[in-house]
Amino acid sequence: MYYLFLDESGDHGLSNINPHFPVFVLCGVLFDPDDYESCRKRINEIKSKYWGNKEVILHSSDIRKCQKEFQILFDLDIKGNFVKDINDVIINSKYVIISDGIDKESYIKKYGKLSNVYELCLSFIIERAVFYLNDIPGDKSLCIVIEERGKKENKQLQVHFDRLLARGTGFIKPDRLKALKLKIEFRSKKQNINGLQLADLIAYPIARHIIDKNRANPAFDILFPKFYSKNNKVYGLKTFP
Repeated sequence: MYYLFLDESGDHGLSNINPHFPVFVLCGVLFDPDDYESCRKRINEIKSKYWGNKEVILHSSDIRKCQKEFQILFDLDIKGNFVKDINDVIINSKYVIISDGIDKESYIKKYGKLSNVYELCLSFIIERAVFYLNDIPGDKSLCIVIEERGKKENKQLQVHFDRLLARGTGFIKPDRLKALKLKIEFRSKKQNINGLQLADLIAYPIARHIIDKNRANPAFDILFPKFYSKNNKVYGLKTFP
């Protein structure tokens, strides 16, 4: 059973565009079970080191703003050590990143405002996850773990997922999806899923990269080797359109 943890950065709506953050990114982090267990334990060790328990939920926005539990990061020595420890987990854990980003203004000019870009990104990520897993020998299954977004949104996403299973995508027939025993699970943030928190931490630097590829982005630089690639071509980093 492989796990694909999904989280987002930015608002997936196309009606109102934030000029300071005009993108939407859906980020997938793909683990095999043993590698996930190792990463999960290392993240819990960091939580215990700085907060004395495993219940803290790592959230990119709160960390950047040093708010809530992360007010301790106003101490620059603590912040430096914390960032070093998190980066060590990000660099040395074994996983694959598959992400899709939407440049909203370019997208609207080309396609209009009627599309559900979350579903578009999800379809792309599932396609790439299937391509990646099909290159690994043996029987496999894939569980997609998504943070709950509200009853209406969850239902819409489940309908889209069921449609993918029934019809496939433009590149993958339904049989390939069914062969992986593909399933989707919605989890509450309160459940404290470290895989979802890692996806959240990774999504933001990808969004900043899409907004300005020429701006220094050391967080993105350490992520780059983790993107799904094959034959020296990166397949796990896409910006649409």
